[in-house]
Order: sequence, then C-alpha cells, then structure tokens
Amino acid sequence: MPTDSLELAPRSVLGHYPGLLHPRGITPLGNRGGFSGARLWRVGCEIGDVCLRAWPAPVTAAAIAFQHELMLRARQAGLSFVPLVYSTIEGKTWVEYEGRLWEATSWQPGAADFAANPSAERLRNACVALANVHCAWTPSLRQEGVCPAVQRRLARAAEWSQLIGCGWRDPVTASCPGSIRPLVERACQLLATHVLDVPRMLAPFEAKSVSLQPCLCDVWHDHLLFEGETLTGLVDFGGAKIDHVSVDVARMLGSLVGDDNRKWAFGLEAYRQVRSFSIEDEAMARALDASGVIVGLVNWLVWIYRDKKQFDDWSGVARRMVGLIERIESWKQH
Repeated sequence: MPTDSLELAPRSVLGHYPGLLHPRGITPLGNRGGFSGARLWRVGCEIGDVCLRAWPAPVTAAAIAFQHELMLRARQAGLSFVPLVYSTIEGKTWVEYEGRLWEATSWQPGAADFAANPSAERLRNACVALANVHCAWTPSLRQEGVCPAVQRRLARAAEWSQLIGCGWRDPVTASCPGSIRPLVERACQLLATHVLDVPRMLAPFEAKSVSLQPCLCDVWHDHLLFEGETLTGLVDFGGAKIDHVSVDVARMLGSLVGDDNRKWAFGLEAYRQVRSFSIEDEAMARALDASGVIVGLVNWLVWIYRDKKQFDDWSGVARRMVGLIERIESWKQH
C-alpha cells in the first residue's frame, strides 16, 4: 500500500470501531522513530486520545492476536502502563485493510526521556514494572527449554562469520547515506574480533534448560514512557515471543544503564522485590546483554548492506549504530 494511500486510511479503519473511537482529529506520526515499518497516528476521540497503528505487511494476525492476549492479561493484572487494546464492532482487536493489519490502543502519556532525565527512582520503577509484567505472564504450567535468545544470538553471529569467511564485503553500490560509511568501517573493525566473543559468552547457556514464558524481547529505552518519576507507558509489543525473562532484563538494563555495574545491581534488586531472579539468571542476562550489543551491530550491517533495507530516518540509524559502537569500544577501557 503506497505511503500516500496509507495516510488516507485511518478514518476508514476507525469506522470499524464503536462511535466513541470515531476521530475528531488525526495526527500522523510516521514511524515514531522506529524501524519496523509500522505507521502510527494519534487520534483524538470522545474517550480520549487513541494510538492507531498500521503494522507492516509481514506481520500476521496470529502474531497480533498473541500480542493482544498478553496486553489483555497485563491490564487484567492492574498494569495501567500497558496500553488498552480496543475491540471493533465485529468483536476483533484488529482490522485488515489494504493489505495491512491495524490496531487501536489507548494513548499512553509520557515521554521516552530516561537518558535525558535519569534517576534511581525511574530505574526502580522500570524494573518493578517489568517484573510485574513477567508475573502477569507466568504460565500456570511450567515450560522449559534452551533459551531462544541464546540460540538467536549464536545463529546470527555464526551467519556473520560465514558471510565474512566466504569473502563477502559490503557492496560499494549500497544505497545509504555517505555519513553511514564511517560507522560501517568502525563496526567492521570491531566485529572482526568481537563477533568471536559471542559463542564464548553464551557457551554456559547454550544447552542449559531454563523456564520459558512470554517475554517482550524488545523492551528498551524508547519503549518506556515517563511522567516525572512515574512509568506511564510500556509500549510496542511487536517483538513479544516465548523466551526466558533474562532477555528482557538484559535488553532493558543494557539500554538504560549500559555497563554500569552499580546501576545493574540496583535495578536487579528492584526487580527481585517483585519476582525471583537467580544468580544464574543474572549471569545469563549479562551474557545476553553483551552478546546482544555485538549481534545488534551485526544486524545493522546485514540489514543495510546485504538486505539493502531502506529507512525513513537514517539519522536514527546512525544514532543506534553509534550507541552500539561506543559501548563496545568502551569495553577496552575496563
């Protein structure tokens, strides 16, 4: 569906919802700084502001149903920072329109500004919120298996090593801004040695059986909204899947506090006030965090140069790459 047509679709989509969600005003937000291909609108309605999202075409109804079920369970547990999913007049929680799946959820107030305004109380509240989400999603019957996040990182690192081993190099014809190229050079230099660290970091957990449950798998700085010290929004459940809770702890703490061991300890203490998290879980979270930084850099290079993905916000891509590069470079100083 062309972008210009996509901008005209919200009123048609919202016609599938009860009258309280019919729009009084629609503000297009583009991808809101994300890279998934989703498009967002802020819609003024009688019941208050609503977030309308058009998911990219590869997202399936089964995936959205899984996300919405998790969001419903969180809301039923009293977690008001999780968006409320609205149902259509047909009784579904999504609309299929022009080749995309759409959803309408409550607009969560606040700003993703932890980096600009960090505090111990904000960190504590984020970790407590994550623990409460994990509690709400704990299955009644214990499920066990090898940690999927460990397997994903190992597979991606092996894929990169195979590409380089076969003589692959980034093509000079890649259609990305020239400002990205210096970052690519720095990234390739770092990966030449650090990608080999991924199997070593994850070796203790490669065959270890752990408890599995629904996890966010992409809970990071920009998905956490604050008003003052209060966490008012945990948004974007697009990465949700069955995994081990350490992947969420790793992703969140890594994005909020990096390699600051004191702040990691503080955050883990807050999480443990709500939900158990063993020393072994902590070790896996630290390994997933560090290996995730390396694999994150691999992902950007593969997306840009092999897959030739195009992004609306290349400056945002550069910021994400710089964050990963600078974090890896800082390891040499420790």
